[in-house]
Amino acid sequence: MALATDTAPTTRTRLGGRWIDDWRPEDPEFWERTGKPIARRNLWFSVFSEHIGFSIWSLWSVMVLFLGPAYVAAGTFTGEPPEVAAQKFLLTALPTALGAFVRLPYTFAVATFGGRNWTIVSASLLLVPTIATALVLEPGVSYSTLLLVACLAGVGGGNFASSMANINAFYPEREKGWALGLNAGGGNLGVPVIQLVGLLVLATAGAEHPRIVLLVYVPFIVAAAVGAALLMDNLSTTSNQPRALRDATREKHTWVMSFLYIGTFGSFIGFSFAFGQVLTNQFSDSFATPLAAASLTWLGPLLGSLIRPVGGKLADRFGGARITAGNFVAMAVGALVVFAASKLGSLPLFVVGFVLLFVLSGLGNGSTYKMIPAIFRVQAMDAVSAGEDTAVADRRALRMSGALIGIAGAVGAFGGVLVNLAFRQSFLTTGTGDAAYLVFVAFYVVCVAVTWVVYLRPGTAVRV
Repeated sequence: MALATDTAPTTRTRLGGRWIDDWRPEDPEFWERTGKPIARRNLWFSVFSEHIGFSIWSLWSVMVLFLGPAYVAAGTFTGEPPEVAAQKFLLTALPTALGAFVRLPYTFAVATFGGRNWTIVSASLLLVPTIATALVLEPGVSYSTLLLVACLAGVGGGNFASSMANINAFYPEREKGWALGLNAGGGNLGVPVIQLVGLLVLATAGAEHPRIVLLVYVPFIVAAAVGAALLMDNLSTTSNQPRALRDATREKHTWVMSFLYIGTFGSFIGFSFAFGQVLTNQFSDSFATPLAAASLTWLGPLLGSLIRPVGGKLADRFGGARITAGNFVAMAVGALVVFAASKLGSLPLFVVGFVLLFVLSGLGNGSTYKMIPAIFRVQAMDAVSAGEDTAVADRRALRMSGALIGIAGAVGAFGGVLVNLAFRQSFLTTGTGDAAYLVFVAFYVVCVAVTWVVYLRPGTAVRV
């Protein structure tokens, strides 16, 4: 057991791996001498595991591109083209839904089992949907079987929540925007990466070999689990507080931030899952083959992922609410551009508008996540000014921000379900996505109003 000093954390080994008992990231001397290297090591391996989790979560945004005429001819899909399109949108909506559902228990799993320990488990679970999909995917498989294995991919969505809760505990308030943005952005990159892998398989092996995509990921899943076991740590300071979830659900900011996160992350993951299908259905003449659609689907998610840390950095400097509000204004404009392009039948303008939405959703992801710990930091400072002990106030802020991250991550991910269902209904009833685009515009306008009223208007209690 290491001896506790002013600059060295107390580390112990017990059943379940390495645990650090003394962790003081807000202490500048402790942080610079000891905390930063440990935090960065855990951050990099958290990013890697979350990256693979995002890839598996978004697996079906790639797999649907392989489900072409052979699957229709064999009876997997039935009905006219609009009905087939609706069935495929459901295949991408279901893993989004399960991923949203498991985010909440994944968040609290970190506090129960430790960040290192849960990363090992959550990474290993990714083998289940990967192997299951490889076993059943062939023409003639029943549609219900596809729905079941598509649901299994949702476990990858939970990795984000546990990873963010874990990294939130490692970093000081002044660096949370950068760290959480980098963690989330690196994880989000799993979406375009698996789409690029799918593109490579389509271009070289053809649409008849989707299992190659799955085989590529098996060793990376194993590497994520083994890397977490060897190089990550558990923090005792993240131990579960029985009232954390209950207290967070009673906090109005939990639901405000969850609503805003639907607009940022919900848009990102929903568009990521749906974009390829939107292209093939709305511009079928230009995207008659899966390869043609796959050649563009990765671009928006890539840019949206890369810019996410920038959103956190801008929020660190100018305030999360300001960046978030301006970002939602721009997203409403972007959705109007997509709507106009659809009406004009302009593919270049359509792609530009959609890529703009991806970039802005990524930027907003970073700024909204910066707002979460900042809200409770403001409350902690107010409590200390009123006479409360600093350590007690800081522990409550960490506990509440961790709980809010889990709830907002879960609720926000359901936005991806809503995006896919909106596209499904729009194409089913009108043959285009126009109705969905107008719904998105209206929603982003509401998000601007909510951000202003709660966090920006003069006299508001919490300015972040």
